Amino acid sequence: MNDQIFKTPIEYLKGVGPQRAEILKKEISVFNYGDLLSYYPFRYIDRTQFYKIKDVDSELPYIQILVRLKSLELLGEKRTKRLVAEAIDDTGEIELVWFQGINWLQKNLQINQVYIIFGKVSFFNGKAQMAHPEMELFNKQQKSVGNLMLQPVYSSTEKLKQYSLDSKGIQRLMVSLIDVCLSEVDEILPTYLINQFKLFKRVEAIHHIHFPADVN
Repeated sequence: MNDQIFKTPIEYLKGVGPQRAEILKKEISVFNYGDLLSYYPFRYIDRTQFYKIKDVDSELPYIQILVRLKSLELLGEKRTKRLVAEAIDDTGEIELVWFQGINWLQKNLQINQVYIIFGKVSFFNGKAQMAHPEMELFNKQQKSVGNLMLQPVYSSTEKLKQYSLDSKGIQRLMVSLIDVCLSEVDEILPTYLINQFKLFKRVEAIHHIHFPADVN
């Protein structure tokens, strides 16, 4: 690798800054661009498949469903306060529940809009439910859904999460980092070996470690 850019202090990466840089250094020993690029995901979540509500069960891993938001209601008080939504597709209905981030959700979620929801399904009184799902507004003009991919999962800590550096937050930093410096990665294998054994080039391998193209 071009040593110069990968020695750049992590605080200079877009989205980091001094406070986040300090917590990255203390919690996961990420001091510079090279450290972050070598902070690999420990698993991936399959975002390449959509389920219908009628097909979900509690044995499934994290899944995504395309739904229309039917209703949104604030229930309970103090510790039992929660935001409850009813969402539907052409096969059934699912209940969505949030106990945190309620104010932001009330302002931004729109009734009758179509969303991609992502999370773990459970059942309560025989009804499908998803707690704290990720919500992405579906755009019919998109040629493909942005989340149709294997999503990397990065190790995080409670302190990192306080600075919005959960797995998804680290993923966003990784996108910025790859945009800035992936072109600076030097190849270390001779071309004839890459061709002979049909290997990824080093820059491709690093990109696929963080953002695999497909499930194969």
